[in-house]
Amino acid sequence: MKKSVVFLLCLVGLTACAESYNIETYRVFGPEHPGQYKHPASITQLANGDLYIAYYGGSSEYGDDTAVYGCRLTVGETQWAEPKVIANTPDRGEGNPVVWQAPDGRVWLFYVNRYGETWSNARVKGKISDDGAQTWSDSFMLNFEEGTMVRGQPIVLSNGDYLLPMYYETGGDREMTASTTCSYFMRYNPKTKVWTETNRIKSPMGNLQAQVVQLSDKNLIAYIRRGGDFLPTDHGYMLRCESRDGGYTWSDAVETKFLNPNSAVDFIKLRNGHLLLVYNDSMNDRTPLTVAVSMDDDKTYPYRRDIAGGDNSFAYPYAIETRDGKIHIIYTTNSRTTIMHAAFDEYAIIGSPPEP
Repeated sequence: MKKSVVFLLCLVGLTACAESYNIETYRVFGPEHPGQYKHPASITQLANGDLYIAYYGGSSEYGDDTAVYGCRLTVGETQWAEPKVIANTPDRGEGNPVVWQAPDGRVWLFYVNRYGETWSNARVKGKISDDGAQTWSDSFMLNFEEGTMVRGQPIVLSNGDYLLPMYYETGGDREMTASTTCSYFMRYNPKTKVWTETNRIKSPMGNLQAQVVQLSDKNLIAYIRRGGDFLPTDHGYMLRCESRDGGYTWSDAVETKFLNPNSAVDFIKLRNGHLLLVYNDSMNDRTPLTVAVSMDDDKTYPYRRDIAGGDNSFAYPYAIETRDGKIHIIYTTNSRTTIMHAAFDEYAIIGSPPEP
């Protein structure tokens, strides 16, 4: 009898260990759902545990028929609900929605509204929901400057302020960004309800779509997509910058050793303090999609694993850690018509078994 119990416990342990190494990948939905073009998407966990995705969809990237859609995965369900339009400006294209629930329960939606032929004609709008993304407020302008855009999730700083990644896209060309394209942040004080801007982050080729983490009260770092064009290159590297005063001011961006084919990255801090970076490990192609983990505050990233690869593109990763410790990454593929969802434990990347 004792041997049977021990054997059963061993089987349970092996099953748990095996599950910890799995990366479960699901197709959320594709062109059969509203907004055939789907690129990019964002995800947040709501207070009741539901997962909520926002994406923009329509006939094409620059279609004036594009709108922002929201959809929900209710706790206990396996199928996402039918997407619904949550932001739509008549005769103007929308883009790059970021959905995020703040610590006070308010859900924020930031998105881009295009006023011309390219994203350098865009401005950033917002909405809020105080009922768990069931209903949304009227839209408001977050930034009136032409060329401003949003793409990455905010973080809550140690003093309680919110820090929202922004960028200023220039050039007026659909196939490249000018060297004056640059990242910055908008800082929100939830007590005074006031947004303020940081300085612009400069780099020789330009940069966009910074993703930020806070290491200490004073020290923050951000990894950033390089600017430029999409032609073959042997010099496509991700950029990095830092703040030493709690996120008020930022250094210029410098090249790292991480490859970057002019594509979006994501960068989050896990609750255990480890840093997780998601990127395309290539200079010229948006494949593979790779996850790297640092356990020493950004000094090294010895743990890496491809979570998607092959002859396709896997773009605009967006990562969160849910309250159960699971990591969720969504990204688009199949010529920007399909949203995918990968879910896994950190052990799937670092290769260490769970604690007994």
